Amino acid sequence: MLVLSLLVLFSFSASSAGQAICSDNNGGMYMPNNTYKDNLISLAKLLFASAAEKHSAVGRAGTGPDKVYGAVLCRGDSDSSDCHKRLTKALDEAINSKAVDSYSLQSNKDVTYFYDEYQAQISFSDKDFLSSFSNMPRCTVNTNLNSVTATVTERFEDLVTKLVDALADVVVSKADKYAVGKVWFEETGQTVYAMAQCIHDMPYEHCAVCLDDIISHRQSNISAGQMGAAFLGVWCTLRYETDTQFFTDTKMLSLNALPRSKTHFFRWNNAVLVSVGGFLLVLFISCLVFHIWINTQRRREQTVFKLRRLYLSIQVAISLWRTGGANPEFSLYDFSQIKEATNNFSVDNKLGHGGFGPVYKGRLRSGLKIAVKRLETCSLQGLLEFQNEIQLIAKLQHKNLVKLLGSCTQGDREKMLVYEYMENKSLDYFIFDMVKEAQLNWSNRLHIIDGTAQGLLYLHNYSRLCVVHRDLKASNILLDSVMNPKISDFGMARIFCSNMAESNTTRIVGTHGYIPPEYAFEGVCSIKTDVFSFGILILEIITGKRTAHFYQYNGKLYNFVAYAWQLWIDGKWGDMIYCPTGNKYHEIERCIHVALLCVQESAEDRPAMERVVTMLNTKKMSLPLPMQPAYFHVNPSEEEVSSCNITISITLER
Repeated sequence: MLVLSLLVLFSFSASSAGQAICSDNNGGMYMPNNTYKDNLISLAKLLFASAAEKHSAVGRAGTGPDKVYGAVLCRGDSDSSDCHKRLTKALDEAINSKAVDSYSLQSNKDVTYFYDEYQAQISFSDKDFLSSFSNMPRCTVNTNLNSVTATVTERFEDLVTKLVDALADVVVSKADKYAVGKVWFEETGQTVYAMAQCIHDMPYEHCAVCLDDIISHRQSNISAGQMGAAFLGVWCTLRYETDTQFFTDTKMLSLNALPRSKTHFFRWNNAVLVSVGGFLLVLFISCLVFHIWINTQRRREQTVFKLRRLYLSIQVAISLWRTGGANPEFSLYDFSQIKEATNNFSVDNKLGHGGFGPVYKGRLRSGLKIAVKRLETCSLQGLLEFQNEIQLIAKLQHKNLVKLLGSCTQGDREKMLVYEYMENKSLDYFIFDMVKEAQLNWSNRLHIIDGTAQGLLYLHNYSRLCVVHRDLKASNILLDSVMNPKISDFGMARIFCSNMAESNTTRIVGTHGYIPPEYAFEGVCSIKTDVFSFGILILEIITGKRTAHFYQYNGKLYNFVAYAWQLWIDGKWGDMIYCPTGNKYHEIERCIHVALLCVQESAEDRPAMERVVTMLNTKKMSLPLPMQPAYFHVNPSEEEVSSCNITISITLER
């Protein structure tokens, strides 16, 4: 067994600037007994239990300065019990052993530990290293001291690069994010074995970037022609070795070719068979290519037909506005006006990027500030949203809805929507930021809750059309210069007939964490869909916490809704709010109560927005007791853990 490799980031050492220390010294990390250590150990046990099933896990626990983030990884071919034992042993050695280094580790909260010939690794920190998907700290180890001669170095490097590139492609396409492979190195008569792995819950695009980064820097981190190396990081790892198969997995990618002598023999004795086989292969490929070409042409024609219909409907809508329309304040801007207002769509003017396309700020010659959503070229989904907004939002007028000022088109390529500019960006910009959240006092937060409720009530009850937004969330609540909330982004909104309570859809849209169960699982959409989203939004505004995360309470991990519910029924709702209530105690308590009524599992039990507004604004009104909310989930033991630290927007075909 190799000597244990310990990688520790010291708070006050030279490595704190990002230079990781790879040490061959035995040792560990010492921490006194405190809340941070308790949180770390509690989180570790939950992650180890999950890793036993998936070979990796990520998560977080605690609050404030004692909050701890963690990531653990076992090799993909390891047995579940072995994985759990190795991770437990690694934690014990990293935490409880006193480090031999002269630096004091009393105040250190960061530790990354590679254990038992790199079969297991743990990473914990008080800093959020999960959201960035950074593979640092990273360690490179030469696992084989032998190297090839200079004459075959280039061939060896080329062979290894091809193998690890192929493995990276396999890893990002597999659910378990793990792959092994081999290739025959003819010049030295050796087999090169390799393994690549990402953490199980890592999105495929980040996994690909992580492995590509290792591959691109591989040769610069090792000696030329080095016969074995391990590249270890928090999120992904890569290792290759000659002769010794260092993994137990027998299902591996093989880039081996037949030896030259066998290939020659095969060709010499089977010339006729090869000729016939070659003819049949060419014939088969020709038929396959023709079949693919036919299907491709058919799909292309269908897509072109859909695009033409969309363009036509958009042009009809624009023509209606040009001839008067229902909203005389709706304007049709020239492309040159928008180009000038946004400084030719400069990077400095870019506010962000969504599924529709980029958004720019601008100023018209009149001095009016605007926000411009520019449709990405050839985006069918963007065209659908463009059509929806231009036909819908221009008909809606309310102080708590963002105002669509007009549109701009140029030929078939340029399509833009022009909105009033919101000085204070979106709600999520404040409530999820530890510094900026202080700019929203309780009066502001309660005002935002009420204003958003009034906007939804207008959409459901008082506009000319009954509109279900379907994507209500913090990032779609914009704030003007005095923090008035305005609901935005109606690209996924749906119009309901006055006599239709609900509808079924085969296309589920929205954002994970805000979608009610009857819509997510059955496609049933109604005004109660927005009510559920609004309940989640209230809880986020009150707590400053994200719905997509898990939170610790009484030694257990709860999802966001379950966390709020558990504190509520325990009479400890004050523990979940972001700061003391002051004289707003009863108003905040009422908001939480209403929110829990909005997130009940059955749509029939949720109040309509008219009732919600009344309950929020009538202080002496008695409220019904809420029932257990939807998606109630808690990890009651060390046997399982679920961790979600990514908010995703979904547009799924059912």
